[in-house]
Amino acid sequence: MKLSVLFIIGIISIGLAQSKIEGKPQIETQSVEYKHGDVVLQGYLAYPADITGKRPGVLVVHEWWGHNEYARNRAEQLAELGYVAFALDMYGKGITTDDPQKAGELAGQFYQDRQLMRDRASAGLEILKKQKYTDNNKLAVIGFCFGGTTALELARGGAEIQGCVSFHGGLNTPNTEDGKNIKASILVLHGADDPYVKTEEVLAFQDEMRQAGVDWQMNYFSGAVHAFTNPAAGSDNSTGAAYNAKAAKRSWKAMREFFNEIFK
Repeated sequence: MKLSVLFIIGIISIGLAQSKIEGKPQIETQSVEYKHGDVVLQGYLAYPADITGKRPGVLVVHEWWGHNEYARNRAEQLAELGYVAFALDMYGKGITTDDPQKAGELAGQFYQDRQLMRDRASAGLEILKKQKYTDNNKLAVIGFCFGGTTALELARGGAEIQGCVSFHGGLNTPNTEDGKNIKASILVLHGADDPYVKTEEVLAFQDEMRQAGVDWQMNYFSGAVHAFTNPAAGSDNSTGAAYNAKAAKRSWKAMREFFNEIFK
């Protein structure tokens, strides 16, 4: 699919996001409306309020629920660390759900068409690159669950990024030869007890990375299942998706160390 990215005139909203916890850095945030083909999308930009020069840019890809508060909060947390962050929109402006069946349908179109997945994510990357404070020589993408799969597919598509981080994301791809297109360093943060990402899928991913000569690493978190970074997932591991505070903290720390390394 041919990629076309257009800014809609004007910014939907802009404001200073004051920290709710004393001592946290102040950030600025704004909603940004853009398009991929004929699909109107709405993402969320966050960056430090005291920014004066170029900073590394980080693209955030949401879970299969759509572009929601969780994704926006992650963008804000990245801004507090000093990055320019853009939480993209994969589904379309205002399209979110809390129904697993509907979420499966929304995400399914992208799982079935990986080129569409890559192109839609690339549209978000282009928005991040257009921001005046973004250092386009220092770019990364992170994603959660469906977003983790999307982040990896963006890298497999040959995106000009330095880093790719998957939090409890799916690791499979229709064509493992695409691993040779990866230009980024890869960090996979994986729940050791995740029932949705089978052992054979993990091993196939690792082999793909080896065969492609990718700079990759993978962290396993004991006792963690799918969606371990999101408190909204609840605490019942028997459902296959549950929050794990220790894994969430450790994985975010691993991401920070990874960024410190690749962005120097």
